[in-house]
Amino acid sequence: MITLDMMPPLMFGGLVLAMLIGFPVAFTLAALGLSFGFLAIHEGFFGLNFLQAIPERVYGNVLSNELLLAIPFFTFMGAILERCGLAEDMLDSMGQLFGPIRGGLGYSVIIVGFILGAITGTVAAQVIAMAMISMPVMIRYGYNIRYITGVLAASGTITQLVPPSLVLIVLADQLGKSVGDMYLGAWGPSVFQIALFAGYTFLLGLVKPDHVPPVPKEARTLTGWALWKKCLLGIIPSAVLIFVVLGTMMLGLATPTEAGAMGAVGAIVLAVIHHKEFSATGHRILLVGIAAAGIGTMVGIFFTQNLVFKIAFALTYLAVIWVCIEAVRIPDLRQLIKQGYETTMRITCMVTFILIGSTCFSIVFLGCNGGVWLENMLTSLPGGVWGFLIFINLFIFFVAFFLDFFEIAFIILPMIAPVAQKLLAPVVGPDAALIWFGVMLCVNMQTSFLHPPFGFALFYLRGVAPRSVKSSDIYWGAMPWIGLQAIMVALVIAFPSTVTALLDAPSKLDMDKIKIEVPEMEPLPELKFDMPKQ
Repeated sequence: MITLDMMPPLMFGGLVLAMLIGFPVAFTLAALGLSFGFLAIHEGFFGLNFLQAIPERVYGNVLSNELLLAIPFFTFMGAILERCGLAEDMLDSMGQLFGPIRGGLGYSVIIVGFILGAITGTVAAQVIAMAMISMPVMIRYGYNIRYITGVLAASGTITQLVPPSLVLIVLADQLGKSVGDMYLGAWGPSVFQIALFAGYTFLLGLVKPDHVPPVPKEARTLTGWALWKKCLLGIIPSAVLIFVVLGTMMLGLATPTEAGAMGAVGAIVLAVIHHKEFSATGHRILLVGIAAAGIGTMVGIFFTQNLVFKIAFALTYLAVIWVCIEAVRIPDLRQLIKQGYETTMRITCMVTFILIGSTCFSIVFLGCNGGVWLENMLTSLPGGVWGFLIFINLFIFFVAFFLDFFEIAFIILPMIAPVAQKLLAPVVGPDAALIWFGVMLCVNMQTSFLHPPFGFALFYLRGVAPRSVKSSDIYWGAMPWIGLQAIMVALVIAFPSTVTALLDAPSKLDMDKIKIEVPEMEPLPELKFDMPKQ
């Protein structure tokens, strides 16, 4: 005889067992949800009508969710930028810029990883691109192989945290918070994470200088203005794209979906600019478009949006259209765009199916009082709020050995979010509670790509590394960087201001003490009407 109290732990245990078997998670979730749903109907825990909530929730939270439209746009943007040659140019120029100092190539990988993370949002592409370009160079100049594998894998995973990360979009959707606020909250930990990576490289240069030697002078082919010019040609277009995507969203000028669409077009423009077959005519038209955008922006800031403003941005749009036509003209870019479409289709379909499966599971789980069971279990942990945070982060750390971040976000997060809101609101306020919690989990889920032996970043690295690089070197090389990411998690827990500092300050008004006084009005004069005599 199965009681209602037994259903939540049975469902949770069945989920863990199914995950360990390795069956596709989307279909596992749907099958578990429907199976336990029919069992609950048989036992009389709820009626058949309860399951009508599943198609209604799928339509309302998945198919009609405009926020999720941002995912294919950002995915397409990352798919284009990962193969357009931008990473090669930036790594080469940054490597020569920082090469003269100890650990210079490591610093260049960390900085380029941060910049690429802000414009691509995909771990696989970033790890593979940087490893193929930088690993042979770092090996040639005598860098320690474990440092090489560790810095490449860790710098690739930073894209999970740096806006416009897909993880942050998914977390914002599942937590019911603004994507812009989630991005603002993630900037602090992103910068601190990069500082930790750079600090570790600096200390390694002091303690073991032979592990991170400087690049010999004869190997540096660019110096002076030529070197700075190449650096700026890689950084400035990337910075413009970052502003177009993130700046417009944070300033309230565009929704996440609109910003993603602009990012997708901007990625095509950057790919065309970096291609050697980009025509001289296209260069001139692009310069005219950039100048027109500058004029239009100045007019819009200092004057009213008049005819000059409209003409200027019309020229900018025409220049962008011309550059996109150039992309269609060049065979390599046509193939690149096709591959971007295919990658976008695969990832978008995967996310949609996982969402549908998780909806089936979560509705039945909540219908069987799973939310109450989970809340009672988590709120009774020793240590109160801090005990809850330590337990959840350890749980996510170990679950990430087996589950992808999409699966963690869609399966586990909806279960624990209500408890997190209740416990964390007294610490940072009700508005910032879930932002703090979401960014904290995002920092934690970075480690899922570095966990031996299942870390995907390690698999990507193994696939492109020379045969002379041992798998043990890849696994051991990741260990210090996992420790640095764990330190970052501890800092976010201990200092919530690393996340909340950039968020809007909560209102200090006591709504219960607000009084609205309406002044008494003088009575209206009595109106007299003379009725006509019959």
